[in-house]
Amino acid sequence: MTLAAFAATGATPRPSGETLEQQTKRIILGINAQLNDPGLATQGAWKLVWLALSDANANMAYIAQSTNSNEFAVVARGTDADWTDILEDLEVGTVVPFPESGSPKPIYVSKGAMDAFKRVVNARSIASPSPNLTLAQALSAALESASSPEPTVYLTGHSLGGCIASMLAPYLQAQTWPKQPKFAVMTYAAPTAGVQSFVDYFNSLPWVIDERQNNAYDLVPHAWADLDTAVGWYPDPGPQATDEVKLLIGTISQRTKGNVYVQPGTLCLMNTGYTKLAKNLVNKTTQDFLGQVAFQHANSTYLDLVQAPPVPSPPVVTDVTPTFGAAGATVTINGTGFSPDSMVDFGKFACTKRDVDPSGIRITAQVPNGTGVVHVRVTNTLGTSPAVAMGQFAYGGPAPVVVSAVSPTSGKVGTPVTINGSGFANGATVHFKDKASGSVKFVSTGQITATAPDQLDVHQTVDITVTVGKATSPTSPADEFTYTGR
Repeated sequence: MTLAAFAATGATPRPSGETLEQQTKRIILGINAQLNDPGLATQGAWKLVWLALSDANANMAYIAQSTNSNEFAVVARGTDADWTDILEDLEVGTVVPFPESGSPKPIYVSKGAMDAFKRVVNARSIASPSPNLTLAQALSAALESASSPEPTVYLTGHSLGGCIASMLAPYLQAQTWPKQPKFAVMTYAAPTAGVQSFVDYFNSLPWVIDERQNNAYDLVPHAWADLDTAVGWYPDPGPQATDEVKLLIGTISQRTKGNVYVQPGTLCLMNTGYTKLAKNLVNKTTQDFLGQVAFQHANSTYLDLVQAPPVPSPPVVTDVTPTFGAAGATVTINGTGFSPDSMVDFGKFACTKRDVDPSGIRITAQVPNGTGVVHVRVTNTLGTSPAVAMGQFAYGGPAPVVVSAVSPTSGKVGTPVTINGSGFANGATVHFKDKASGSVKFVSTGQITATAPDQLDVHQTVDITVTVGKATSPTSPADEFTYTGR
């Protein structure tokens, strides 16, 4: 799982732009640094022998070799996106033949899985190690240097990477090698690749290991065999699926157009109880449900389930100050994981003047030329910080209106609530769902108080939004307030 988690390194290009070669070199630096880390589950005992990004950064795969055993790992990474994008973008309404599997009879996989597979097997490395080779060519060269005549090759990946790994496995087993290896397949959170014919052939092959490792409360591995299972999630303390979530899952399920997908290999549930959860995402709201799904599917959750040390995280921006101004102004960026090589972007505009504090929690940057309201993001060899509401900068102002926290998070009608965030001003209005608060007090640009207005349903969770002029704060789990009665 640790090797699979490394595949997420530098998964997206820098926001201000990056060539495929620049991104590839950055990923190689990041993966090498992790492979050399003795504190991770890989114990510094693996080396990178090949890596390639497909065109447009759609997919990535790499090969690693153990330095103290006769083992190799082929690791696939799928499209870097949230789970809804993964499921909506993967074409499962059409099945196509998979002749590359080596099966003597026709077998079928989804068109989306086939497209991803072809991108991986046709991709050529454009940077060291092993430049200008395909995956099969690079693995052949690596096996030739194996220390014994029967090495073991592991196929692994997380999420769509696991789906691709399940197709790479029969493809590679069908090839001729200088030293014939044994093959093992261990996927994590993989959606299905094919229908029954694919599974029958996959299961007939001689695998040393054929484990399909899944978090019991991860929605993605249920695609596309039994996606509707997740409609009844989550058990106490929640969150429960809203009608909007049920509609979304139902709509995505229908994308199969009647094709019956089956999972290959041996299912190995990593847990039985609902003990690993994001405790701040338990309200019955669509945002909490989707956020919990993302948490259950995350690399970090899977590493925790296998009791492996967490891999180093990419940078995280928590907030910037000030949040508005002109090009040339000085801005402080607060967060974690900042390294000396960190680069800063204001939207699509690259920052050329920045100073990274040795503490790794602060960057002082000079605002580049730009326009509009943009997200400030930090990139290093491990990846790019996600866009966050408190990390926005408005060229020329006014400051973006954001709610970052509310306290208390629950109460009866009339409860006074303190709202923290940014961009607040005297005269701001506050809504609890669609009901305006009748008592609003401006404290500062970062704080406002309001009493909870009456609702038709006084046992529901609502979003609190602040409006200043024509600007209204975006909704998020951070602004939720749960009514407990009148």
